[in-house]
Amino acid sequence: MIEAALIFAFGCYGLGLLANLWRITRGHDVADRILALDTMVINLIAMLILYGIWQGTAVYYEASMLVAMVGFVSTVAYCRFVLRGDIIE
Repeated sequence: MIEAALIFAFGCYGLGLLANLWRITRGHDVADRILALDTMVINLIAMLILYGIWQGTAVYYEASMLVAMVGFVSTVAYCRFVLRGDIIE
């Protein structure tokens, strides 16, 4: 039963990733693209957690934490670049 739930969750998050990819390519303005990129990172973290549950190992939890930190830093850097035109002052 857990396998069916994991497959369903993988499908849902995969569709979410495709929707975010479409929003990145067809976004109205830069803010929509930044939000879609951040949401894409969140969906990727969820898929890593699901894969860790499926494999039964804790390595993917640590990898998801690394992806979360890199995703946060990249979102902040991209927003600073859009607002100020420079990342490092």
